[in-house]
Parts: sequence; structure tokens; C-alpha cells
Amino acid sequence: MEAYKIISELQYKAVRSSGAGGQNVNKVSSKVVLSFDLKQSQALSEEEKLLLQTNLASRLTSDLVLILNCDEDRSQLKNKEIVTKRFLELIKKGLFVPKERKATKIPKSAIRKRIKDKKNVSQTKLNRRKPDLN
Repeated sequence: MEAYKIISELQYKAVRSSGAGGQNVNKVSSKVVLSFDLKQSQALSEEEKLLLQTNLASRLTSDLVLILNCDEDRSQLKNKEIVTKRFLELIKKGLFVPKERKATKIPKSAIRKRIKDKKNVSQTKLNRRKPDLN
């Protein structure tokens, strides 16, 4: 994954932010909407696209477009930086492949110890019985 190539494919749109803020909200388009078309991307290989498609399935639209919003700051530029960082983290997490788990074998010494302990407990319980006087 080459971040600068992916960033060059991003599309930004400035929109009026919602919520409290008075006149600033009504006049200034500080909210940034980022969209990334996974299908049309040239920066990602086919394997990476498939991996992202499965890992980010809940966040993609039916056209395989990833859309992120940010209206945390009053500055459009800061919102653009925040949403870009968020996007790159999301892509890194989506491309992460966990290592396969290898089942470990139980050591023979551990098996022997468990059986020995069971025999000891069994012997202790036998010793607690009433003696057979016949």
C-alpha cells in the first residue's frame, strides 16, 4: 500500500456542517466528506481490493465506495486532515491479515503429571473409606 498514491485518488467535498455554532454553521462549509472508489482504484492490487471489500463490507456502499465525514473542527483544512488520517488508519486495519494460529501439542510430562495427580486423589479417597472387617 502506497499512501501517497491512494491519497491522490481521494475525492473531497466541503459541506455545511450541522449542529450548534450559530452564524458560522450557516455561512461556512467546514464539514468535509471524503469518498474513495475502491473499484476504480489504481493504487491497490486486486488482492488488496478483495481484502478491503471483505474487511470493510459494512462501511462500503453498494458501488464499493467508502464515504467518511468529519465536522469536528471549525476549520475546513483541519477537518480534511482529520478525515484523511482516519481513512488511512481504516485502510491499514482493513489490509491487516492476522497470523494463523498453530495448535500446540500437550507435553507428555504434563499428561503424566495429570494422571499421577488423579491417582493420588483416588488413593486419598480410598483411604477415607471405612475399613472392611470381613
